[in-house]
Amino acid sequence: MTDPIQKLREYGYELPAPKAPVASYVPVTRSGNLIYVSGQISSGENGVVEGRLGDTMNVQQGGNAAELAILNVLSHVVFSAGIPLHEVKKILKLTVLVCSHPNFTEQHLVANGASNLLVGILGDKGKHARAAFGVASLPFGAAVEIDAVIEV
Repeated sequence: MTDPIQKLREYGYELPAPKAPVASYVPVTRSGNLIYVSGQISSGENGVVEGRLGDTMNVQQGGNAAELAILNVLSHVVFSAGIPLHEVKKILKLTVLVCSHPNFTEQHLVANGASNLLVGILGDKGKHARAAFGVASLPFGAAVEIDAVIEV
């Protein structure tokens, strides 16, 4: 299998520096061979991707925001937990929160942005269980927030 970092580059991404917690929590905890990554918002080098799906953003824009959020999750795996991506055995579970208009019902399609990127860079190890649901708001006006459970 191709190195996951090389695959990320093929998608046009580099792992960002991990974001420091902004409240009373730690970004990553570990129990045995499981890594739990706290919720990471849709932010990149240009700041937070803000918006509300079904109002100020469409599904494609939301999917792009989900890609940024999952990059922030992976950043914490590598830099905060010290686990190289090639040592990830399996992405077990994602929870994807999507800031949504009450009538928006395509949160699952927004979440595909993160899911498809994981499978693209990790292959079968990136296939995971997932929950995706709409929320009224997210920290800093973010469009998407994702947390993860990962086997290493």
